[in-house]
Amino acid sequence: MKIANLVLAAGSSSRMQSTKQVLPWRNTTLLGNALQQAENTALLDVYLVLGANAEEIKSKIDLKKENVFLNLDWKKGLGSSIACGITELEKLPEEYNAVLITLADQPLIDSAYLTKMVSLFSTSISTIVATNYGDRVGVPAIFDATYFSELKELGQDYGAKEVLIKYAEEIVMVEPNGKEIDIDTKEDYSNLIK
Repeated sequence: MKIANLVLAAGSSSRMQSTKQVLPWRNTTLLGNALQQAENTALLDVYLVLGANAEEIKSKIDLKKENVFLNLDWKKGLGSSIACGITELEKLPEEYNAVLITLADQPLIDSAYLTKMVSLFSTSISTIVATNYGDRVGVPAIFDATYFSELKELGQDYGAKEVLIKYAEEIVMVEPNGKEIDIDTKEDYSNLIK
């Protein structure tokens, strides 16, 4: 089982009014933490999708250059970053059975949570494992390679929502128990730090 992890960090953080990927979090940054958690999860090859503020992020965070994909269409939203990541993955010599999509701005998502998702995916007959948000499901989510062609078609700021709705009966849900909080505004950030 080979699973690629796409860490999405291409947005411009417009609601934050600063580059949230480089905001301090624990002993690193929001993005540094997301990468650490991914790298501490077994069975994952980690890839990062950057877009807006890519040069600033690269200057402030030590990144393994060969694992960074640049989404030039980042203004089109989250879906375009997923499409970019899948397109780039398919150019690599490795063949992946699945992709785990995570976000740079969910700092409470840890390697234990990601490991639980990978374990469920590896042992289940379901082709999608996704996070339960109560009224919907979302990322972090693992998609079997059979969905790659549809994920490559994403463009607008819906992320993988359309694919998750279309294949709802295929999904195994994971309870995040509060870990799913994402940081969009200065208020979100200061509340979480407290």
